[in-house]
Amino acid sequence: MTTTKINLPPHLCEYLRGKYGDFKPDPIRLPDHTDLYHLIFDLLERRPAGCAVDRGNVEIVLPRRTEGKRPETYNYLGVRSQRIISRRVETLMWAEVHDLLDTLKHRDGMDYKDAVCLFIRRYGIESLSEDAFLKNYYRWRGKMRRCIKKRKNQA
Repeated sequence: MTTTKINLPPHLCEYLRGKYGDFKPDPIRLPDHTDLYHLIFDLLERRPAGCAVDRGNVEIVLPRRTEGKRPETYNYLGVRSQRIISRRVETLMWAEVHDLLDTLKHRDGMDYKDAVCLFIRRYGIESLSEDAFLKNYYRWRGKMRRCIKKRKNQA
C-alpha cells in the first residue's frame, strides 16, 4: 500500500474522512468506481529528484491499477494537482449538500437547518458552521432558480 499526503482546506479534509475514511486518522482509501479515484490516478507523476517528503493534512492510498502507472514509481502529486483535487472535492461536497437539502425539504418536509445539521453530523464537519452551509445553499438556489422576468403585481 503506497500513500501520499496532500494539503486540503480543513472542511474538505473532514468531509473526505467522514465519507471514505470512517472518521479514522488512517489513510483514506477511495473506491475505484469514483471519479476522484480516477482523477488522482491521472494526476500522479514521477517524484522529482530532490523533492522533500510529502506533508499534508490528508493521507491518501494511491490507486493501484492492473495496467498503467505503478504507484511505486508514480507517487507524487504536485501543487497544481493538489489544487485540482481540492476543487473537485469541494465541488463534490457542495453538490451533495445541495442535493441533500433539496431532497429532504421537498420529499420529507424537513427544515433546511435540520438537513444541514444532519449533513454536518454525517460527515463530522466542524470547520464550517451551519450558517456557511445555508448561505451557500441560498446563493446557489438563487442562481439556479432565478426568474427570467419578474411579473408585475396585478391588483
